[in-house]
Amino acid sequence: MRLVLLGAPGSGKGTQAAMLKAALKVPHISTGDLLRAAVKAGTPLGLKAKAVMEAGKLVSDDIVLGMLEERITQPDADGGFILDGYPRNVAQCEALERLLARIGQPLDIAVKLKVPSELIVDRIAGRAAAEGRKDDTPETVRERLRVYAEQTAPVAEHFGTIGRLRIVDGVGDVDAVFKRILAALPGELTGA
Repeated sequence: MRLVLLGAPGSGKGTQAAMLKAALKVPHISTGDLLRAAVKAGTPLGLKAKAVMEAGKLVSDDIVLGMLEERITQPDADGGFILDGYPRNVAQCEALERLLARIGQPLDIAVKLKVPSELIVDRIAGRAAAEGRKDDTPETVRERLRVYAEQTAPVAEHFGTIGRLRIVDGVGDVDAVFKRILAALPGELTGA
């Protein structure tokens, strides 16, 4: 199962990705985690990324895609993977599709967790209060959601256009959402 998990910050992607990883027996790959690990390990791509970040710039799509290729071609990803945090725009979608075609692992499905913005604001504000964080105010969360919607809405549209998108209601009990996601996955890919 090669799956892209989409959803706004606070939509529950991380929680659901962990559950999907266990159920589908494929790795959960977060590009943010990959980037931090490569920098820490001092890999060639990690060193390039570190230099870019130290210069105060964003890491290029080419570097991120290179790290992603290194990760998804490892043996534990032979049966698939769950991508979280990538792609974030249509150019990244197209680059990912070219990469997956080149390595003979085309994308199976993209699942978007749909959660109303005000519920996300409440979730993140509650989490921030519990963790003593002052940076996740309702105003900053709304701005992050606006930017997310602006930049990543075309990603979901792209996957919808190519017939690979499933939208799942992300509201409710964690287990109920998980069951909805499993029900949205093609049966031949889940063994159902």
